[in-house]
Amino acid sequence: MNAESLALMPTTEQRAKMAYVYIRQSSLMQVTRHAESTELQYSLVERAVKLGWPRERVEVIDEDLGKSGANVFSRGGFQYLLAEISLARAGLVLSFDASRLARNNRDWYQLLEVCSIFGTLIADGERLYDPRLYHDRLLLGLTGMMSEAELHQLKQRMLAGARHKAERGELHQGLSVGLIRGPAGVVTLNPDEEVQARIRLVFEKFREIRSASGVMRCLRAAHLPLPACPRVGPAPYEVVWQPARTSAILDILHNPAYAGAYVYGRKQFDPARRTAGHPSGGRILQPIDKWEICLHNRYPAYISWDEFVANQAQLRANSMKYREEQPGMARTGQALLQGIVRCGRCGALFHLHYSGKQGEYPEYRCSADQSQFGGTDCQRVRALALDTQVEQRFLEALQPDQLALALAALAQLEQEEQVESKQWELRLERARYQAKRAERQYQAVEPENRLVARSLERQWEEQLRGVETVEKEYHAWKSSRGGTFTQADREAIVALGSDLPALWHAPTTTSAERKQMLRLVIREVIVDSRRIGGQVWAQINWQTGASEQFWYQRRISSYVLFAGAQVLEQRVRELNAAGLMDAQIAAILEAEGYQTPGLVHPITSKIVCHLRHQWQIPTVKLNKNQHNLAQWEDGSYSVEGAAAKLDVGQDTIFNWLKTGRLKGEHLARSMPWKIYMTEDDERRLHEWLRCQGRRTRRSKREAL
Repeated sequence: MNAESLALMPTTEQRAKMAYVYIRQSSLMQVTRHAESTELQYSLVERAVKLGWPRERVEVIDEDLGKSGANVFSRGGFQYLLAEISLARAGLVLSFDASRLARNNRDWYQLLEVCSIFGTLIADGERLYDPRLYHDRLLLGLTGMMSEAELHQLKQRMLAGARHKAERGELHQGLSVGLIRGPAGVVTLNPDEEVQARIRLVFEKFREIRSASGVMRCLRAAHLPLPACPRVGPAPYEVVWQPARTSAILDILHNPAYAGAYVYGRKQFDPARRTAGHPSGGRILQPIDKWEICLHNRYPAYISWDEFVANQAQLRANSMKYREEQPGMARTGQALLQGIVRCGRCGALFHLHYSGKQGEYPEYRCSADQSQFGGTDCQRVRALALDTQVEQRFLEALQPDQLALALAALAQLEQEEQVESKQWELRLERARYQAKRAERQYQAVEPENRLVARSLERQWEEQLRGVETVEKEYHAWKSSRGGTFTQADREAIVALGSDLPALWHAPTTTSAERKQMLRLVIREVIVDSRRIGGQVWAQINWQTGASEQFWYQRRISSYVLFAGAQVLEQRVRELNAAGLMDAQIAAILEAEGYQTPGLVHPITSKIVCHLRHQWQIPTVKLNKNQHNLAQWEDGSYSVEGAAAKLDVGQDTIFNWLKTGRLKGEHLARSMPWKIYMTEDDERRLHEWLRCQGRRTRRSKREAL
């Protein structure tokens, strides 16, 4: 007879192990409202006793009450049960039905596999199963599949109902701290004026700074906290004030409710991004065009919908992703055009590279061909030279509007002063109200009830110290601001703003501020350094839609690629034909503004001599390119004349000039010498030759 056809009964070996009763409810609401179901599951202990297990060897696992069975990550009780079965300590697992143990096939079949390996029985409210037997295993598998399908159907009905309600805008969602739902279900602005003012301040500062981290630093510097509404305990939730954090500011900027929109499906669950210990993780913020439901003008708005969309675009652009055409925020560094300079050959954004020991030489590089196709860099452009050209045109473009810009800056400073002063007034008013409230609570208690009076007195003292702290911070802020603007301050600001170059080059103006000002006027700069050798073509695309093209010379190491080589050669030939020597030609070229290919070194007589040899221009000498005379018109001698006069070789003359025995002047390279020799010098040198006793005279023998 087949063993599977016999009535299944626990063996002595299985009864020698523990019996585990697993109890679970899906939510805390079910635990509190469906207590009968929970008690029914606890009664499974009696079933284990009837199956032959002693009561003291029956253990109840109820750690997962109020937790969903859709996954195992947050269910510590189920993980403990699997561990006990794997250690061969469990002989029986009891649960009211399969849905209590697991709501997905992965956890269910893992449980069946472990039980079949270690011979653990599974029991529900009706019968006993042995996972080692084929028919029992098949029946258990079908039971687990039905449990998962049941959960799927329940979820589908709930989600369909929620979506249908959300399409009408009637599905209640958690509101941010700036909004509140009244008793009738109508959403209004938070009646707290300070909360409203602080939320509006965040949007105003982002409109100005265009960076969430910048807004955070601004609020931190002004000692202005942000309101928060932790959802702990029953509603209504109390507003608390916390120091400004970038994450809190991003939550405000990303929240469409502040733009008056009712949104459903703003986040999507991605199981691949879920981490252990974070059951609510793995949710990804979807772009606006992928939101399932978006109903406008359903809430009172702090900003318009167009401004909300612009804020999202700005937040995306703040992250630097060159492949996605996102230049990022203006950062510190010397490169003025970082993030907005584009290659004129392939259209890709330039990457920024710093060279030098201290990174003092920035360079724009287009490495699109190298990174995509393994080739060489498309082109490279020195950043400082290009920045200088763009900076000059930027300042020239703003010169007619300097006074208007100065007046606008003054108005903005005064408005910021008023806004921040209003924020401090509201903060002081709140602190004083809380102190008065604590005082009224203390005064209302009976004096004899010291148990309550001491606590209320302590709270009153804490609120008074809080008022004192806020007042100190307010006075410190006020002293740092220097009080209100006087007429002299206004005149100084207007004068400073009228001189934009001085403000631009001021030591207090940071590189990030210069880049931010530049981006407000210039959208992008297109550069091509390979159109003409030695020159760089650039095009400025202004924010107004206009464009401007220009050329400038770039630094090179060879006159072959030097753009001004032809003009320089023509000028050198003209000056050489006029009979000027190298030093005179160099002085004239330097005065006329001619430059070397490096654009940093002055033109010297050595450079002129090198260019003459390269361009085969003859040397201009004192004797009009003839053989050197023995004696010049001013009485000085040439090298040949001095050698004949002293009856020595020319090498000896050069040696004496080098050691100082003779005095002379070398006019320039490839030019003759002027040797100044008197009769005393002649006698002294002849006497020195006799004392040496060696031949230094020229050889009379003819060369073979």
